[in-house]
Amino acid sequence: MRLRIIDAFTDRPFHGNPAGVLLLDGPFPPDAWLQQVAAEVNLSETAFAHPLPPGGDADWALRWFTPAAEVDMCGHATLATAHALATSGLAEGLIRFTARCGILTADVAEDGTITMDFPTSSLTGVEPDPEIARALGAEMKSVHDTSAHIGDLVVELADERTVRELTPDLAALRGHSRRGVIVTAPAEDPARGYDFVSRGFFPALGIDEDPVTGSAHTALAPFWAARTGRTEMTGLQGGARRGLVRVRLQGERTLLTGHAVTVIDGELHASP
Repeated sequence: MRLRIIDAFTDRPFHGNPAGVLLLDGPFPPDAWLQQVAAEVNLSETAFAHPLPPGGDADWALRWFTPAAEVDMCGHATLATAHALATSGLAEGLIRFTARCGILTADVAEDGTITMDFPTSSLTGVEPDPEIARALGAEMKSVHDTSAHIGDLVVELADERTVRELTPDLAALRGHSRRGVIVTAPAEDPARGYDFVSRGFFPALGIDEDPVTGSAHTALAPFWAARTGRTEMTGLQGGARRGLVRVRLQGERTLLTGHAVTVIDGELHASP
């Protein structure tokens, strides 16, 4: 089986967020095998997809696994899957996926830009937890919980420099959210091409830091729209590796736009 490593939310190799992509000919193999492959690939997400019969609500079934667990929603691995389908000649234009979080779409433009349509996350303000502040090593301006399929805490910090220089105690962060902790702040200089910054930490899922978390931007989009009055923005996420996510808030849906590039294209020899 053909296994690709694709960098998402970037147009340059070794930037953005790498994802494994395995396109299957038939139904999903046993969950234990899918989890073993994801652990072997050892990236924040590995996507598995197989084609569906024509005439339904979706063209492909899609699942995502971290090295430790299956997740309900993943943006960068969906973008990577759409890129793999488009560059393999298996799909073009609008691609419809069915996943645990519902129907998602990815529209591949002629220039390779991919725009995904995801459900907008709800945001519920919660009292700042002093233990999270100690684990982050930073003062929190606000904290919001997100919807069920995401399960992150969005933590607003003072400024971009604080986000960039953060060195959290990852062991202490484990268990403080259903999925992960996203820290964010406004861009220091929007003239650099982005409006807000973020970083994402997911130690409970076996991911210390996720370079670019597409699904988290379905929460970051309404979060920053409420503060700026704008529905179209660009977010920069990451520490050592970074990527750009263009967001467009459309009520209950959020459009996420980015590029992807295939870095490794190989063969998986271990059959189910």
